[in-house]
Amino acid sequence: MNLISIFDLTRAELEGILERGEELKKERKALKTSKKLEGKTLALIFEKPSTRTRVSFEVAMRELGGNVISLNWKELQLGRGERVKDTAKVLSSYVDAVMIRAYQHDTVVEFANHASIPVINGLTDFEHPCQTLADLMTIKEYKENFAGMTVAWVGDGNNVCNSLIGGAAITGMHMRVACPQGYEPAGKVVEKATQMGCEVLITRRAEEAVADADVLYTDVWVSMGDEDESEKRKRDLRKYQLTEDLVKVAKEEAIIMHCMPVHIGEEITDGVMNSRNSVIFEQAENRLHAQKALLLKLLKNEATN
Repeated sequence: MNLISIFDLTRAELEGILERGEELKKERKALKTSKKLEGKTLALIFEKPSTRTRVSFEVAMRELGGNVISLNWKELQLGRGERVKDTAKVLSSYVDAVMIRAYQHDTVVEFANHASIPVINGLTDFEHPCQTLADLMTIKEYKENFAGMTVAWVGDGNNVCNSLIGGAAITGMHMRVACPQGYEPAGKVVEKATQMGCEVLITRRAEEAVADADVLYTDVWVSMGDEDESEKRKRDLRKYQLTEDLVKVAKEEAIIMHCMPVHIGEEITDGVMNSRNSVIFEQAENRLHAQKALLLKLLKNEATN
């Protein structure tokens, strides 16, 4: 089993991972340890920079008793032109699973197609399913139930947005995305989510997306790989900022989320990020717990106790 897209998971599998993540979070706070992945090795391959993904996977694997090898794309033979499928076949004989962060989604798909071990998408230009696991765990933690919840996304309909739409569809939530023309989430993701019964609204008005929403979510205006068009993106997205006034349009107890890193004064204000409604740092912490549960699922076929 791989996790290349959030749509790779059934609702039962997803809920099992979230439940196990909650258990693991409680165990960690109680200083309990579980070495269920002793003897297992996870390879991490990074073509793009990483903070939360790198550290959370390394800590997760080590706390579960396993080993981890962190690899830079440019320092591997991949950086000298070795074929992705050859690297996939070789690493499959050395390690028990691979997490790969790449610029192109097709790279991770190709790697998984030629690997004989579990492969995890640690972020591509199209999806970020590991982030969505933590996002859903956080929403459940604060809202208890998914059914009928409305998630409002404000800004660039990027890879994180694509995965979150999928997560909303699987769990029974609805999505509203406020973005300028040309910044919409992927059409095929929206179509698939809609077919699953998820109401997905794409609007140019941030107020329309946020009105009475339960969850407010934003992300950086300039993602990795978009640096060449940084100024254009900032101009296009300047009206799509989570401000104090915009937050007032949502439900009073709406939670505020961001996958980080945060650019204060662009996609979000300092006041909103540090408001009582913000769960941004809890969301970041949950990357660790959700990914522990994912690793147990992929390497031990374990979702819940």
